[in-house]
This record gives sequence, C-alpha cells and structure tokens, in this order.
Amino acid sequence: MAKIMIMDHPLIQHKLTILRNVETASAQFRALVSEIAMLMCYEATRDLPLEEVETQTPLAIAKTKTIAGKKLAFVPILRAGLGMVDGVLALVPSARVGHIGLYRDHETLMPVEYYCKLPADIEEREVIVLDPMLATGGSAIDAITQIKTRKPQKIKFMCIIAAPEGLEALKTAHPDVDIFVGALDECLNEHGYIVPGLGDAGDRIFGTK
Repeated sequence: MAKIMIMDHPLIQHKLTILRNVETASAQFRALVSEIAMLMCYEATRDLPLEEVETQTPLAIAKTKTIAGKKLAFVPILRAGLGMVDGVLALVPSARVGHIGLYRDHETLMPVEYYCKLPADIEEREVIVLDPMLATGGSAIDAITQIKTRKPQKIKFMCIIAAPEGLEALKTAHPDVDIFVGALDECLNEHGYIVPGLGDAGDRIFGTK
C-alpha cells in the first residue's frame, strides 16, 4: 500500500507561510519553492535502497553505504514544476531530469498534454514527479499515467500544497504511488483553485499574469 505523507516540519511550515503571502515577490517566491522542495525531497528519498561498499579513508578502509542502482529521475510538470527542480537537484545532483508539459483547460478543468521528454534509462530509475499544486489532480494523474508506460522502478509524487479533492483523486487513480504533501488545504473553489492556497504557482514563480 502506498503512503501519503503530509509534512509537519517546522521549517517547511514557516516557509509555506511566507510563500502564501500575497506580498511575497517573485524572486523570494522562487527561492522558497526551491527550498521547500529540497526539504521535502529529504523525506521523499528516505527509503532509497542502499548497498555496502568499501571506502579508503586517510586512516583505514571503511565499510560504508551508497545508494544502489541508477538512482533517481525527477520529472517536473511544466511549467510550475520547474520551480522545484533546483531544490531537489541541490540534494541529488546526479539525478536525471525529464519534463512533462500539461496545461489545464479553463472550461473543462482537464489536463491537456503538449510535451513529454523522459530519460532514456527511466526504467532503471525511481521517478519523483514534481508539481507545486495538487488541485483537481488531473495533471498529476495524467503525468503519472504517461510515465508508467515507460515502466520505471517506482513512482512518487511531491507537491507543496494539495486540495483534499485532488489528493483523493490521485490516490484513487494511482494507489501504488507514494504522495508527499507540504500542506493539505481546505478545498477547491468553483474555478478549481486551492483555497486558501497561494494563487497561481506558475504566475508567481515566473512573474506572469
């Protein structure tokens, strides 16, 4: 059974408060998204498989641990997911990065795919899908469905803020995917935005309207 983890770390909660503030400018917003993503990635990678190796220290040979296999691939959902990439790569610089481009049709609120480029060896890697917001869940569900056709070792999903409706939809559609959430908010409004949320994450990251 996949797990759902709602983060309660004080640093994440503090940074989320600043992130939500309507007065927070794009430069600070981008930095906070990156920092929160790095902190969340620490928890999301806690169960990576390890193998024992021998390491020559200045004094002796030590038996130490290293991550086994091909390790990780991060797949941000464009465009807002790009804001999380620098943070997770700061923690795992050897990871590969794929991209999935989706936008939400404002009439139907359904995701429309326009781009998909994944690492060639993705079947040998664990994948963490990145998107700051999990609203209706449509984009995350579609992105994970696309990635599953390439048969990676495992898929996880990481978002900064989720609505209960989106979390339930994603859990139902992909019950084998671990979900990591910075904060679970109250609900979606009639336009499909998370309340209280933080507005449009993509617009706030890139300074667009």
